[in-house]
Amino acid sequence: MEKKEKIIPIKTISALHRYYQCGSPKHPLVSVMDLQTIPHDQFEPGVFYKMSFYVIACKRFKGEITYGRSKYDFEEGSMMFTAPDQVVSSGPAVEMEEGWALFFHPDLLSGTELERKMSSYSFFRYEANEALHISEEENLILKDCIEKIKREYSLNIDKHTQGLIVSNIELLLNYCNRFYDRQFITRAKANNDIVSRFERLLADYFSQGSLIESGLPDVKYFSSRLHLSPNYLSDLLSKHTGKTTQEHIHLQLVEKAKSLLWETSKSISEIAYDLGFEHPSHFTKIFKTKTGKSPKEYRSLS
Repeated sequence: MEKKEKIIPIKTISALHRYYQCGSPKHPLVSVMDLQTIPHDQFEPGVFYKMSFYVIACKRFKGEITYGRSKYDFEEGSMMFTAPDQVVSSGPAVEMEEGWALFFHPDLLSGTELERKMSSYSFFRYEANEALHISEEENLILKDCIEKIKREYSLNIDKHTQGLIVSNIELLLNYCNRFYDRQFITRAKANNDIVSRFERLLADYFSQGSLIESGLPDVKYFSSRLHLSPNYLSDLLSKHTGKTTQEHIHLQLVEKAKSLLWETSKSISEIAYDLGFEHPSHFTKIFKTKTGKSPKEYRSLS
């Protein structure tokens, strides 16, 4: 009989403190923890957590850690991001030299500009092997933000507290965006290999005689074959090609459609079905968006 995964739900910052035996939190919606002060047995391998808040964790381990088939150097520090209600594991059972974590509930952001912007920080949907690896200098910059957040919620809470904490969280997230951009650049060779593999997969998929049965591919189709999260693949492609995964799929689709429009006498509806569309109007909309002309107008040019 297959062993059932152990998933521990943690819904509030207070519940988090009780679980990690850290005493009462100083603020009900946000907390910073020194991960080295948490009892080691709380990081039991194989345990999964479902936390109802955002988590930003920075850890430095001794040596390399293996995720999947790849090894990663975490000696300087790695950052991992978790969105509310994601199920995550406690990670590899290795010795940690240093670590801190910021936990904040979505209610903290209520009514703020950051609440509306959170979906733009796509790294909250990355996988563990897509962590942000930071230098010591970058770590110090982030620690400064963390200390300001911690200092602010440790004071008497007043009408300025929320705004100042949220401002520093946003500053920290913007630095993380910058550091991820740097990481995409410094890993150019590895990322170029991924782009090449993606382009081959895309070309192979559309080289099929008909897409009626297989349908139009989605982002997950390619990300799973490249062992990446959908968000990371789209961000990587955007940095290196200027187009997201979805845009690449649509461009390849349009090129295939152009060939069929010029080289066959099939109707627009037949071509749409051949390309995996249930509704020809959806095909027409994508084609016109990418070319500026409807399929019928494009065919009349030949």
